[in-house]
Amino acid sequence: MAVAPAGGGPLRAGGERRPVGPEGLDARLYRSLFRIRRVEEAIADVYTTDKIQSPVHLSIGQEAASVGVCEALGPGDVAFGTYRSHALYLAKGGDLKRMIAELYGKATGCAGGKGGSMHLIDPAAGVLGTSAVVGSTIPQAVGFAWGLRLQGKPGVVASFFGDGAVEEGAFHESMNFAALKRAPVLFVCENNFYAIHSTQAARQSSTDLLERSRAYGIPAARIEDSDASKVYEAARESVDAIRAGGSGPRLLECLGYRWREHVGPNEDFRAGYRSREEAEPWFRRDPVARAADRLAPEIRRAIEREVLAEIREAFEFAERSPFPDAEALYTDLYQEPRHGAPADLR
Repeated sequence: MAVAPAGGGPLRAGGERRPVGPEGLDARLYRSLFRIRRVEEAIADVYTTDKIQSPVHLSIGQEAASVGVCEALGPGDVAFGTYRSHALYLAKGGDLKRMIAELYGKATGCAGGKGGSMHLIDPAAGVLGTSAVVGSTIPQAVGFAWGLRLQGKPGVVASFFGDGAVEEGAFHESMNFAALKRAPVLFVCENNFYAIHSTQAARQSSTDLLERSRAYGIPAARIEDSDASKVYEAARESVDAIRAGGSGPRLLECLGYRWREHVGPNEDFRAGYRSREEAEPWFRRDPVARAADRLAPEIRRAIEREVLAEIREAFEFAERSPFPDAEALYTDLYQEPRHGAPADLR
């Protein structure tokens, strides 16, 4: 799989290449990786103050999957994700200020301060929702993709999930349905080898996810070393094949390693279920540092200055923003129609 030329962005939903700015591919990948890493490090710092009371699941160390895949998606494509969703939300173009405000529980948040870290959404950017329930957005992604195909609309749907989700019935049902209906969906497994504290080998008699995918007739590929450029190459090839029409879904398994605890801002190597020695090879394969090495120092420094200024503004925006009014408790609720309610309310 060849890397796209620096000037050639991913396809739009309608087929043409997405226009790009003056930055080439390497600079765009680094900007996204660096931005996600510094945002999450800032979240970890603020978390100890209790200004963020929503649980946070950080993607530090795993950024390459979201960045590489989202770079291959066009602006008309959409994505569904998991509770470890900051990287996906930002890589797909979600509003940073509204994301940080959401973590603060503020009214200006992307979910009005009601969803927190695990429930991020930005429809304008193609982020159609993330969820705290393992595997729950996989059938949603397939349903959306099937709807696009029924309506003859262009577009690719990316469904992000972890290795723990492949044990859910919803995963298998969704894979089978997507294959049967040739739904334009790209399944993306972010495999960090752990479901909370349980290793993949302790949970699965066979850890070969590609074999499972191919059993449903879905072509699959694995990217093993957490390199955003390699993820992008594989994702672009898959997205282009899906977009060509009628060929059905694809699956990418992106290996990575989370550097922090399952939920929270700290390290957890003393917890007994994994060791720092196990993590060391992944530290050396840091996707942010590797992307930085591909850039001239002056380009890298310019990107970093811009990103750090944006992050400061986002946290200042969250600090200044108001909390929701008490009346907001009664909005955005589903209410079962009462007996005898008018027909238009039933």
